[in-house]
Amino acid sequence: MPTAIISDIHANVDALQVVLADIDRRGIQKIVCLGDIIGYGPNPLECLDLVRQRCQWALMGNHDFAVLYEPTSFNLSAEQACFWTRRQFEDEPDEQLRRQRFEYLGNLEIKRHDEGALWVHASPRRPINEYIFPDDVITAPSKMAQIFDRIQWRAFCGHTHVVGVFTDEPDFYPPADLGGKYSFTEDEKCIVNPGSVGQPRDRDPRASYCILDDEMTRVQFVRLDYDIQAVIDKVDAIPQLSEFLGQRLLEGR
Repeated sequence: MPTAIISDIHANVDALQVVLADIDRRGIQKIVCLGDIIGYGPNPLECLDLVRQRCQWALMGNHDFAVLYEPTSFNLSAEQACFWTRRQFEDEPDEQLRRQRFEYLGNLEIKRHDEGALWVHASPRRPINEYIFPDDVITAPSKMAQIFDRIQWRAFCGHTHVVGVFTDEPDFYPPADLGGKYSFTEDEKCIVNPGSVGQPRDRDPRASYCILDDEMTRVQFVRLDYDIQAVIDKVDAIPQLSEFLGQRLLEGR
């Protein structure tokens, strides 16, 4: 059974709905989420409810953690969005639904071993908040070596919002260099980033996710257009959210 891998939704329900519709069109039944369901965007409750309903499992992202506890080391716009997001959960009038949402967030896993792989939000070394940037393969080879020491063969992570594949050469390959697909090999460790559903940062504004095939041997990267302006308008209508959080979506940054 193929698996759709989504990550970094960031309360962008417009993008999430388009991604889920594409997954349904392909007949994919299994969906997993690598975290950051909420944070930044204007529809945190709707996104969390969809993930609860549609995903087989989900992981804890740094923004999910921040809404539950504290937005440590966040910039001002991210911190303000975190506090606003928390208020949306707290102001839910349905006591049972409010409790269920907080319990779901609190029970998100930090990491998971499944399908012969390690699954984390950020990195195998620091699962919630360490970034693995494409430039690290050149500027931080010792960091990459330590990270690859933590995995046996393959891993999946999000967090940077930049889609692509890291290998233990070390090297980084964006989907364009891979023809949109990557096949696993026995002699190469890899870390796959599916990119971001709700806030891409690779200069491509389209929503991003990937599909692990039913033989668990290959991933396919998918990009989808969605109504970005609708999200910008919603962000602009919420004083506690920085206008930048909407405008950045136009440029995929």
